[in-house]
Amino acid sequence: MKYPLPYFFIIILLIASCKKEKTLAIDLEISPEQLEVFGKDLISTPLFERDIAISPDGNQIVYTLGNYNQTIRTLVNIKKEDDKWSQKVILPFSGNYNDIEPFFAADGRKLFFASNRPIGRDSTRTDYNIWYSELVDGHWNKPLALDTLVNSQQDEFYPSVSANGNLYFTATRTEGIGREDIFLSTFSEGKYQAPIVLDSTINTKVFEFNAYINPEEDLLIFSSYGRPDGLGGGDLYYSKKDKTGNWREAKNLGVVINSDKLDYCPFIDIPRNNFYFTSDRAKPAKERINTVPELTIEANKVLNGMGNIYRIRMDKLNLK
Repeated sequence: MKYPLPYFFIIILLIASCKKEKTLAIDLEISPEQLEVFGKDLISTPLFERDIAISPDGNQIVYTLGNYNQTIRTLVNIKKEDDKWSQKVILPFSGNYNDIEPFFAADGRKLFFASNRPIGRDSTRTDYNIWYSELVDGHWNKPLALDTLVNSQQDEFYPSVSANGNLYFTATRTEGIGREDIFLSTFSEGKYQAPIVLDSTINTKVFEFNAYINPEEDLLIFSSYGRPDGLGGGDLYYSKKDKTGNWREAKNLGVVINSDKLDYCPFIDIPRNNFYFTSDRAKPAKERINTVPELTIEANKVLNGMGNIYRIRMDKLNLK
């Protein structure tokens, strides 16, 4: 078929535009004064997002993406090359099992995460354990599980590692203090030591979980549910070490961060001075829902009560 000249040029332009590499409009350098949904419609979507990790050089983002009821949870990767962000892809080792809660080592060459994939030769294992993958020649290697000093027959969640390699994670164990606690496994002579439960300045008789440790290991931000000063479904708290190296009594981060819904999965992008976390908060409909199509529209909005990722500049936390 012979096209008129104007249509010919339009077709050429369309073909050329399709061949252009697609990029995402993400800016990690922005430090918002007010709390904002991070990457609305790009990263934070109507699906369930949580657990963001940003590489120290700022060139990789990894976060957990799940379906509405989280029966499927994968690790999604976005890379920055030549000042352009690539499209979202599931990491090569993820997608078969439920993989959650990524965390970059201080040098950016190890990615820790929690997964319910079978461990060892026991194909019947479905509990969550802590794994890591190493970045070699630009590719993430096949993940390895930490040894049985850390990984038990019960669940281990939310790995977070300081610059010296010390590992903080969440578990429920007989030596714990509450329903769920934060544990520390020190890294010594090239391996992780037997975990110890953090004391009552951090852990209580209720739920403590999702602890972020900074590289210097003197700031801990975590979630807790069931405390008397809680605002709702689970709040974010912080603790700093005193001059003797002991953790101070944890404090609620307050209404700037916390809502009456679950607020969890903290992360600090230190080079860019931003605080990230996940929240299940929702934006209620302004008026009565009259039709099924209206309900469908509300259900598929970003602020539908599924997890989304939020950020705010670090100094707005007013940590003392």
